[in-house]
Amino acid sequence: MKRSVLVTAANLGIGLAAARRLAELGNAVMIGSRNGEDGEQTARSLCRLDLNVSFVQMDLNDPGSIDRAVNTLAAGGFRVNVLVNNAGVLYQAPLLALTDKQIEDSIATHLTGPIRLIRALVPEMIKQGYGRIVNVSSNWGSFAQGMGGPGAYGVTKAALNALTLRLSRELPAVVKVNAVDPGWVRSRMGGTSAERSVEKGAQTAVWLATLPEDGPSGGFFKDKKRVEW
Repeated sequence: MKRSVLVTAANLGIGLAAARRLAELGNAVMIGSRNGEDGEQTARSLCRLDLNVSFVQMDLNDPGSIDRAVNTLAAGGFRVNVLVNNAGVLYQAPLLALTDKQIEDSIATHLTGPIRLIRALVPEMIKQGYGRIVNVSSNWGSFAQGMGGPGAYGVTKAALNALTLRLSRELPAVVKVNAVDPGWVRSRMGGTSAERSVEKGAQTAVWLATLPEDGPSGGFFKDKKRVEW
């Protein structure tokens, strides 16, 4: 069955690759983007490929923006079955050298923004009897893999992992929630020296977004294999 998908920060990188692939699979895909012009251009470019893609402006750092986006989707009859929380922010300074704004941005992008968005969308998923939530995380947010990375990035990605596990215990079984480590990807954040293409980085997120009824929930995955938190 084809689903209605929302991918945040889908105007470039892993988000764009995931959105495109999910649309190629026949789903209706909504691109969330903080930058309205970029989001609209991306949606138009995918529509020219005969893909069912639309755009909604959304800034996870702004609760009002989240509320407006959710209201826009509801008003347009777009009932989200699948949510891919892809938005990310990376500040290179050490944790204690970050400004208050940089810390707030990291927490909002990786934790409080996704919580608000999930809280708004989950009731409809439960009502429909189907939901898939994919949180795009990182091995830098894994205690088992050393909590790498600069500043607040690993700390807040670890929080996103914790959110994933907590929600998997609170949500009904019809809503599956998992986290994904896409690996080191050639994107604006990962840089040109990274080992993976954005398409490779998006593969496991797409897999988790399309899990069957007997698929896992509450896991952390890389290359479709479970990894340690």
